[in-house]
Amino acid sequence: MNKELIIRSGEDAVDFALLKDGKLIELHKQEETSNFQVGDIFIAKIRKPVAGLNAAFVNVGYEKDAFLHYHDLGPSLASYLKFIKLVSAGKLKDFSLKNFQFEKEIDKNGAITDILSANQSVLVQVVKEPISTKGPRISAELSFAGRFVVLVPFSDRVSISQKIESKEEKDRLKKLVQAVKPKGFGVIVRTVAEGKSTIELEKDLQNLMNRWTAMCKKLPTAHHPSKVLGELNKASSILRDVFNDTFTSIQIDDEELYQETKDYLAEIAPEKQKIVKFYQSKDVPLFEKYHIERQIKTSFGRTVSMSKGAYLIIEHTEALHVIDVNSGNRSNKASNQEDTALEVNMIAAAEIARQLRLRDMGGIIVVDFIDMQNSENRQVLFNFLKEEMSDDKAKHKILPPSKFGLVQITRQRVRPEVNIETREENPNNLSGDVDAPIQIIDKITFSLEKIIKDHKKIKLNVHPFVAAYLTKGFPSLRSKWFFEHKKWVKIIPRDAYTYLEYHFYDDQGKKIKE
Repeated sequence: MNKELIIRSGEDAVDFALLKDGKLIELHKQEETSNFQVGDIFIAKIRKPVAGLNAAFVNVGYEKDAFLHYHDLGPSLASYLKFIKLVSAGKLKDFSLKNFQFEKEIDKNGAITDILSANQSVLVQVVKEPISTKGPRISAELSFAGRFVVLVPFSDRVSISQKIESKEEKDRLKKLVQAVKPKGFGVIVRTVAEGKSTIELEKDLQNLMNRWTAMCKKLPTAHHPSKVLGELNKASSILRDVFNDTFTSIQIDDEELYQETKDYLAEIAPEKQKIVKFYQSKDVPLFEKYHIERQIKTSFGRTVSMSKGAYLIIEHTEALHVIDVNSGNRSNKASNQEDTALEVNMIAAAEIARQLRLRDMGGIIVVDFIDMQNSENRQVLFNFLKEEMSDDKAKHKILPPSKFGLVQITRQRVRPEVNIETREENPNNLSGDVDAPIQIIDKITFSLEKIIKDHKKIKLNVHPFVAAYLTKGFPSLRSKWFFEHKKWVKIIPRDAYTYLEYHFYDDQGKKIKE
């Protein structure tokens, strides 16, 4: 398995594409105007506590007030508020917490109006970016994420990632961290810390302590509201969270970003520095070179094509997302309908796991798989879907298939969903819009797969522009069809056709219905 990170820098945004064996699995965008990223820390003031919601609205400088629920205050809120007050007034210069007198923890079932009041200063962290008409979701329980550990001020707890299965390794990491962690700080050990040495973990902890100290130094002169600590740049944060030994290439077309990324990689994985490359070609844009633009156009539509003629229909509603799995109108060598259903469902499960990450879909997702009567097959599908989603960093839960073949998934949403427009203005000067032209090639290929087994000879009538695209170069797309299906498709340019029109005919000249 090869993973590649492709970073394209534009005038007002930076795009990040994560590829797995050449296939796009994640797409991120960092806009220059984005000031509210997950992980950013703000000094802000309470606008208004609301007893009915047991929450407070906080002015963090966004057009909509941020939302702070009582359960996101953290048990050490009283200690936080005391610390902020002393540091902001310049009365506390030691930020290490080793001599700081902690206050009593707040009641986990208390009322927010008993603890917070209007115009009170709080230090908060963005846990959900502004989505739709809502402001950011924030927490007063701060955390500083590093490569191997997460630092949690005003806590003494050490916890180990549940994904580390070895009890011996868990015990080793716990003892190691307890020996090196600073007093007054809790530590969460991340999955990637498995097998790491004391020196590596201690260095990561020290970097996080330096960030905490840098943030505290800003508090005495910070105005309300203002950002006192920003998350790492997007490239570094992606590398921090997903980078591992399977990465084979990082391509960047911006020299400054290239140097920043190389420097960060020198800290977390010096032996991998050589995989960072500066892309300088002016002839072919970076995303075109790796066929990312094409994958974007063909992956974000309502219909998503898969192998063997199967496809997904993805619908978005206000309450949830619905995904319908279709086998397509195709013949299959499987011995019975149950085998066909299982094969298509397995293909769909892999694509669904990819789509959830690619679109960053969150909330409730309901998947209507093809019905299977065999309970063992349903269990195989369930286990396969869980395995495919195991790399997904977003918190998620998958329920087993219901009697109706429905699988329910909940997935954490911390950022706005990635939504790429795949329809464009009709090029024939007609009203309405049409699928983006690049999608016509996939539609033709998809249609061909459904009909080619049932016909000895096939003619394809298309607009001259499309005909040229299908026949030029070596190997041309038509040649690839021949190698795959062992049948030659005759392509006939038709001047009378609109740009996106195409039809298949048999050797008798009759139009083939798909």
